[in-house]
Amino acid sequence: MSLTGEQQYRTASAGGGGIVVLDFETSGMSPVQGDRAIEIGAVRIVAGKIVDRFQSLMNPGRRISGFIEAYTGITNAMVQAAPPAAEVMEAFHGFLGEEPLVAHNASFDRRFLDDELHRIDRCRRQEFACTLLVARRIYPDAPNHKLATLVAYKNLPTDGRFHRALADAEMTAHLWLRMEQDLRDHYGFAEVPFDLMSALAGQKKNRVDAFLREQVKAIRGM
Repeated sequence: MSLTGEQQYRTASAGGGGIVVLDFETSGMSPVQGDRAIEIGAVRIVAGKIVDRFQSLMNPGRRISGFIEAYTGITNAMVQAAPPAAEVMEAFHGFLGEEPLVAHNASFDRRFLDDELHRIDRCRRQEFACTLLVARRIYPDAPNHKLATLVAYKNLPTDGRFHRALADAEMTAHLWLRMEQDLRDHYGFAEVPFDLMSALAGQKKNRVDAFLREQVKAIRGM
């Protein structure tokens, strides 16, 4: 996995029939407190494969803290040389299309996506699913459900880099694909719809097995 061209966004035309897995690196925890996105990474999955990528640093017009520099490896010099946030988000809005969205700890990324899109008078219409919440239901015996832990727990592809947007988006995509595969193997799904994965995240722990068996029967009965 390479993060070449970190000061240039990379995008291809949006397709259909897939999902987009995304990750933001940010200057802090909440846009309500004035924090901004400083990097976006995303991959498109179609038919079980990553077929497209988008990655860019973005300049929010302010300095980032020493803590964020150390945590992400993204420096003030890198951010200052990056395209303006508005330019990046305009391109990313085009990349998203209308496909469903996935992120790890999706409530965090959803807040920043909606805030950055609002700044350019754009909005998100599609739904989000959260790999952290789904993993809690599918892998209750994992040591915890942080992305790095799940990558190790399921032996997912990684180059060992974390807290950079494209790397995290790719690992999240591999986690999503592994969860789909494990559901197919264990319950006999031919396909695992996005809506089923999203609904699974909201199930009580003691209802997960029954819910999935009910879904298999319902799909086979169509």
